[in-house]
Amino acid sequence: MLWTASQVLRKFSTSSRYYQNQLKLAIIGQSLFGQEVYSNLRKQGHKVVGVFTVPDKDGKADPLAVAAEKDGTPVFKFPRWRVKGKPIPEVVDAYKAVGAELNVMPFCSQFIPMNIIDHPKHGSIIYHPSILPLHRGASAINWTLIHGDKKAGFTVFWADDGLDTGPILLQRECAVEPNDTVDTLYNRFLFPEGIKAMVESVQLIADGKAPRVAQTEEGASYEGIQKKSNAKVDLAQPAEAIHNWIRGHDKVPGAWTVIDGQSVTLYGSSMLGGSAPAGQPLEMEGASQPGLVTKNGLVLYGTDGKPLLVKNLQFEDGKMIAASKYFSSGESSSVELTDDEKKMAEEIKNIWKGILSNVPAVEDTTDFFKSGAASMDVVRLVEEVKQKCAGVQLQTEDVYMATTFQDFIQMFVRKLRGEDQEEELVIDYATKEVNNMTVKMPYQCFINGKFEDAENGKSYGTINPTDGSTICKVSYASVGDVDRAVAAAKEAFDNGPWGRMNPRDRGSLLYKLADLMEEHQEELATIESIDSGAVYTLALKTHVGMSIQTFRYFAGWCDKIQGKTIPINQARPNRNLTFTKKEPLGVCAIVIPWNYPLMMLAWKSAACLAAGNTLVLKPAQVTPLTALKFAELSVKAGIPKGVINILPGSGGMVGQRLSDHPDIRKLGFTGSTPIGKQIMKSCAVSNLKKVSLELGGKSPLIIFSDCDMDKAVRMGMSSVYFNKGENCIAAGRLFVEESIHDEYISRVVEEIKKMKIGDPLDRSTDHGPQNHKAHLDKLLEYCEVGVKEGATLVYGGRQVDRPGFFMEPTVFTEVEDHMFIAKEESFGPVMVVSKFKDGDVEGVLHRANDTEYGLASGVFTRDINKAMYVSERLEAGTVFVNTYNKTDVASPFGGFKQSGFGKDLGEDALMEYLKTKAVTVEY
Repeated sequence: MLWTASQVLRKFSTSSRYYQNQLKLAIIGQSLFGQEVYSNLRKQGHKVVGVFTVPDKDGKADPLAVAAEKDGTPVFKFPRWRVKGKPIPEVVDAYKAVGAELNVMPFCSQFIPMNIIDHPKHGSIIYHPSILPLHRGASAINWTLIHGDKKAGFTVFWADDGLDTGPILLQRECAVEPNDTVDTLYNRFLFPEGIKAMVESVQLIADGKAPRVAQTEEGASYEGIQKKSNAKVDLAQPAEAIHNWIRGHDKVPGAWTVIDGQSVTLYGSSMLGGSAPAGQPLEMEGASQPGLVTKNGLVLYGTDGKPLLVKNLQFEDGKMIAASKYFSSGESSSVELTDDEKKMAEEIKNIWKGILSNVPAVEDTTDFFKSGAASMDVVRLVEEVKQKCAGVQLQTEDVYMATTFQDFIQMFVRKLRGEDQEEELVIDYATKEVNNMTVKMPYQCFINGKFEDAENGKSYGTINPTDGSTICKVSYASVGDVDRAVAAAKEAFDNGPWGRMNPRDRGSLLYKLADLMEEHQEELATIESIDSGAVYTLALKTHVGMSIQTFRYFAGWCDKIQGKTIPINQARPNRNLTFTKKEPLGVCAIVIPWNYPLMMLAWKSAACLAAGNTLVLKPAQVTPLTALKFAELSVKAGIPKGVINILPGSGGMVGQRLSDHPDIRKLGFTGSTPIGKQIMKSCAVSNLKKVSLELGGKSPLIIFSDCDMDKAVRMGMSSVYFNKGENCIAAGRLFVEESIHDEYISRVVEEIKKMKIGDPLDRSTDHGPQNHKAHLDKLLEYCEVGVKEGATLVYGGRQVDRPGFFMEPTVFTEVEDHMFIAKEESFGPVMVVSKFKDGDVEGVLHRANDTEYGLASGVFTRDINKAMYVSERLEAGTVFVNTYNKTDVASPFGGFKQSGFGKDLGEDALMEYLKTKAVTVEY
């Protein structure tokens, strides 16, 4: 699914290459990476004549094979290509029969004979995850981290005999972040950019433009595959070297050391910026000083005295624990089971027997994993136990922490009794001195009442649009994180206190949340300003101020949700009572945009929570910080765990999974129309989940000659430039009556020149930076198109010459109805003006309605009859008369046509998150 405007544009631009030079390709490789390369090459118009991948494993085909077989592409699954160094004739013949002009090897774990490599007209290209000639060999990414390289990257090269020494076709590189792991590097750069590079390389070959740059031997290195036996970490080194060794071996084969006479594997290393918290000393073999077991994990010290933090430890028997629990892992005394608990233990033993069918009998000492259980068995165990005992908070991690049957039962009983009390909320803040205050920003995923790193450890930088600097690193949620968050929300809805709570008590918690938001309004507005570029005064009044009002408004609705009694036709002598009930839907997903990060969260989540639902919310990838701060405040307000879950990350991954998830019953989305359409498809196919969509707009504003000119100029400018034009209801096109057109434009330009463009934290600033660079580039391109089509650029149209993503407020006139800028939304500070003939009310109405969008509209006139007539005829969900941008929490907001359906705000919004049940009783 396509989730961003840039991706939509990219899809359009790549599809235009379909008619360029094409090749017949053989894809030789495997994995999800291979599948993506295969799919993208076919989209480019190249013909894949054969896919050569690995045999099925445990009856399951490789992802590349699955995709190819679905398309009807010939698939070959050879276990090997050669025996004793010699090619297998049958394999070679089968390969040659497909008639490939180029071999593409995106991820190939097999040794391919040279007569296959050299056979096609154009030879073979292969992907390698290092900047060749550095780190030749199979463990290239690991060695990039182990050596502490400041740059990582990949190479597409002309395949040789497997030594990674062939000529280079294309290379890309990226910076290595201090706490990058193999997973984060792969997911952030090597995977997505590698796919693009493979596709680009094939096109270069097809176009006859592919280089062959001989590899130099200067700086060349070759490192072998790391094994457990030689992965022991030398603790007598500087901290950074220890950290690099651990993260370079995470997760396979795992760096280990000796603690208390046994081998212990270390996972989840990160450098500590400040001093370590208090903890208990731990002697470690070869360390320059003892480690420290703290509440955050195990702190190790290098020979330079600098600290690093290790999160998890795994022992020789396979048991893994949180490093913070090292001294308490074996100290807990066993609990005496009641008769009921003993019965339940027997039922759980039967579950173990069903899974461990190879074990004659399950004893107290039976180890789940040593008995042959795999990861899928863990999921089965957890789900079967939860099914037996609804309400128990059991996670897959619990099984890894209690691997024997006896330990598992002890852990289970403690959870059942509630002895496993919730810990105090731990937040690892990113702090910043800004706007004369210290802002404290959570930056991790918020799942089930806790802040935690993404499952795969991946993170990304959120950017300050004022200067392009990185504010902090934010967790980049994975599909696994989505599933965990949905499971938490479902558990909170089905079995937690939220669903059983008196509605008035639920309202009290939402009132308390609103009070906390007000208490922290300056901090929230500051975060909003640095993360989204909103002018601070606007962020304080609107972004944050309206968010507070929204929660207070919907808090008041909690105990006012009512059904009705309905008289029905009764056959005598039966007597019937029919009534309706309004009930919450269950787990709801909310996906919000980047223009009003906190306010869009409030508009949707306040109604959702007031109705009694639980939620999983995905903030926009570029503006996650106020949503995460909101999560912190929700805990302080007493919202039960699992009710609110916040997942920063990409739409393509998190948003797609939310659309597809079978346990989500409603998805509320604000964003572009193309993405809204894709969401509807996914929601329909998955489980017919309810959807509400607030989508794109091209809102018309009609200004008649009998208007109040001063007000029309002021409000007309606000209709376009409010919040830097990043406003869903912005007037996308102004129709100005001919007799006042020139005066109107002159006065607008005069006022624009008075606007102060600058730092959004400066209280005198009128116009801040656009939200992110890709959007600024899109706006500049939008203006270029307008000029090329013949519209008159009266003012602006350029980037401001200063750091950051600033754009001049822009005015176009002489815009004709057929032009691109007359039809498409800019979502930026671009005023698009067209004339209409004096007195031509019907004509201008026809032009204003000649759009597939219908979000908002406006009219300026002193003639009340004309105003009412025009407002009735305008096809939009909101009509402003002699004003603009005047929204209120009690007034429903939403569009018509391709601007979507469903409402935010007002009682209508509450209904979006409720279902109606009819009950008939005969008495």
